[in-house]
Amino acid sequence: MKQKILTLLIVVILTPAGYSQETIRVDEVSLTGEDKSDRITAGGYASWLHTAMFEKPSEPWINSSMLHNRLNFKAYAGSKITLALELRNRFVTGDMISLDPAYVSGLSADAGWADLSWNISRGSSYVINTMIDRAYIDFTAGQLQVRAGRQRINWSQALIWNPNDLFNTYSFFDFDYVERPGSDALRLVYSTGPSSSLEAAVKVDGGNRVTAAALGRFSLLNTDLQFLAGITDDRYFTAGTGWSGAIGSVSARGEATLFTPVDGTEGENSNFIATLGIDKAFSDKFTALAQVMYSNHPVSLTGFTDLYSGGLTARQLAFSEFSAAAQLTWSPVPLLSLSASAIWFPDLDGFYAGPSADISLAENVDFSVLWQHFSSTFGEEETRINLGFIRIRYSF
Repeated sequence: MKQKILTLLIVVILTPAGYSQETIRVDEVSLTGEDKSDRITAGGYASWLHTAMFEKPSEPWINSSMLHNRLNFKAYAGSKITLALELRNRFVTGDMISLDPAYVSGLSADAGWADLSWNISRGSSYVINTMIDRAYIDFTAGQLQVRAGRQRINWSQALIWNPNDLFNTYSFFDFDYVERPGSDALRLVYSTGPSSSLEAAVKVDGGNRVTAAALGRFSLLNTDLQFLAGITDDRYFTAGTGWSGAIGSVSARGEATLFTPVDGTEGENSNFIATLGIDKAFSDKFTALAQVMYSNHPVSLTGFTDLYSGGLTARQLAFSEFSAAAQLTWSPVPLLSLSASAIWFPDLDGFYAGPSADISLAENVDFSVLWQHFSSTFGEEETRINLGFIRIRYSF
């Protein structure tokens, strides 16, 4: 049944009603640029990413490489209907394929209601994966917007941890997936003013668990406020709030969400997660941000993989009762951006540190070098892991 619905949706997306093939025009667009006078737009990027993992530079390295291609398509049936299909293709080769038995299956894992990720070819040293992470139909009429299908529902206000993001959380460490995961969902948005709206959304995941919530946004005293309530994963009554504003030249953002078991399951506890952050642009070349998070019931981790992959839901964002993060970004010249970030996990006796450099080699070509260092304690065992990345990306 899921595959039939998926097939129908893709056919509808690729064949806009009312237009013959002779009249369809295809133009290149960026991820943020769209021209609705065109009936079909296409764009994306291709990148090569090399990863090296090691405890100490003098010890053996685990090396892997990935060719990553993303394709984004949109079709416009008049001014009210938009159809979107976006997919990512990855060719991965290297040590991780043979050393980690779960790596290949994890690459094709899809938490959505429809399984839209496939390992189309694999061997002892490589795997080719195709994944559809956007496939939706969007209808807009006046102040009402309705979107159905795989989509990203972004309810967050903060910049690192987002307990208000009920529908699709992500890992801060996954820098190569800027689009972030999507949800198989139905979303309705009714705009009541320039900075106010009412929203309702419902999603179903791969385990047929339902997350449904409503959110209201409005502006008060130059501060954007939001309140939400609903059910998460069939099991948790959820209520939260978020806000963003400015204190002088400093932007301040916060979110808080309460997750309470609806059936009083034995051993289940209510989890309250709150985060507060500030950020400031000191000039057009230098910005800084800091954020702290509190959880009364942080997730217990079994190892480094759990830490790196991030929380599965907004309820599982915190690995320590208190966490703190900071990031600095400096652009000494227009084509170079330098960044350094750090996160502290007191309950794990651990921290993360990650410097990076991004260089624009040409109009659509970027080169990046990143390093991620993790130091933490799981049980009584101390873990130190380094990951080095080199990436070149061409956008079209």
